[in-house]
Order: sequence, then C-alpha cells, then structure tokens
Amino acid sequence: MSKFYTKITSRLQKFIEVQKIFFVATAPNNGRINLSPKGMDSFRVMNENRVLWLNVTGSGNETAAHLLENDRITIMFCAFEGAPNILRLYGKGKEIKEGDASWNDLITLFPETPGTRQIFDISIASAQTSCGMSIPFYDYKGERNELNDWATEQGKEGIKKYWEDKNQTSIDGLPSQILE
Repeated sequence: MSKFYTKITSRLQKFIEVQKIFFVATAPNNGRINLSPKGMDSFRVMNENRVLWLNVTGSGNETAAHLLENDRITIMFCAFEGAPNILRLYGKGKEIKEGDASWNDLITLFPETPGTRQIFDISIASAQTSCGMSIPFYDYKGERNELNDWATEQGKEGIKKYWEDKNQTSIDGLPSQILE
C-alpha cells in the first residue's frame, strides 16, 4: 500500500499544491519530538528534491533548535478531501533568517506575512505515499487570521521582543539562535 520515491514527482507536487494543511516533525538527539500543524500560503516545491517552508512566529521555535542539533525533518500531507492519500517527505533542513545571503531571493517567493520568522530550506532524500483510507473527510472553511492580526499588532519590535522572551530555546532547553 505504501510506495517510496527518490524525488517529488509531478503527481506528488500537484497533491502538495492543493493541500491546506501540512505537518512538520523534528526531534533532538535527546528530548521531545516536535510535531506541528502548519497552514497559510507557506510551502513551495522548488524542484524534485528541494522544498521551502516559510515559518512564522509562534509559541515555540522547536524546528530551528532541532535542526541546529541534527538536520532531520519530516513533512506530512494528508488528503482530507478527494481520493485518500498520505505523503511524507523525508529530508534534511536548514534555517534561513533575514540577513542571510539567500533571504532576499527566497522571501519573494511567499506573500508578505506578518510575524515571518525564518524560511526552512529542505533537501528531500525520499518521499513516501500511503493509502490514507482511514483519514476522515474535512471541509476547508478558510484561513484563520488571529496569528496575522496578533503579529501585526506586535509590530517588528514587539515580535523581536517575543523572540527574545519565548523563542530562544526549545522546550528541552536547546538553543534556537533566533537572535544571532
């Protein structure tokens, strides 16, 4: 029922492009695994073995801290409408922050989003599909605006203060280097 690929095929890319939600998983060498749902217009397939994910300010910064320790990352998409399908992308990720050499070129690939924190550049080693026949149907009703509203209200300085207070370490105490 499952099938492995060495690249993102055009069929897999089309599946990715219509999904409204995806899940990001990372883990430190020792400590808690992080698994987070993501949305917004924040994911781009660059080529058959490279994707980008625009990350916005949130309650934690686990992905950045974990990728500094080891670069393993898994992205999962599930079909909540249409034909059943689950797609996992296995890869190695690196963080790109404002001020990094490639930031200005990459940020233009995404809509302007309040609270933008970093872009994760992920090299895909393999992809796996599985049936997804047990995944229920859900209706997409639209995007939530609360996070964008909050980030807009904070302004750039307020966001930086939030990073200073809440995003410098993972829940296991690993550094995220958000302010470096």
